[in-house]
Amino acid sequence: MAKIKYAYNEDMAKKAKASGRSLKISPKHAVEICRTIRGMEIEEAKEFLEDVIEMKKPVPFKRYNKKVGHRKGLKGWPTGRYPVKAASQILDVLINAEANAEYQGLDTENLKIEHISSHRGYVIRGWTPRAFGRASPFNTPTTHIQVILGEIQ
Repeated sequence: MAKIKYAYNEDMAKKAKASGRSLKISPKHAVEICRTIRGMEIEEAKEFLEDVIEMKKPVPFKRYNKKVGHRKGLKGWPTGRYPVKAASQILDVLINAEANAEYQGLDTENLKIEHISSHRGYVIRGWTPRAFGRASPFNTPTTHIQVILGEIQ
């Protein structure tokens, strides 16, 4: 198995990390969620993701926002969505990172998301049948998520 590198090159003292590899979620949705929760405290981020899963709070779509409708409750940005599947997968990675921090002896009450990023993974190739014996590609994208938590000083 290959050694996995993080896109974070700072001192790892008093920090905990976790990653989700080859998650079957949309890379575009993952980018928007990561942008929204970057810099939040861990409890605030978990609460936000749970609200997205329950479709109470939308995620603002700032980059991938072509033909995306407006949502109420967004301040400073009109377009947004409720990416439930991606939010639940990223919430699982956050819970894993929090457990890693607890194992390392960090104070879990004062954790902050210092780094979170998503990268495109490999594409699972597939085909769907069409008329007259033909087929069209029906591919499934995957996404890699990296989270690094640090204590608030």
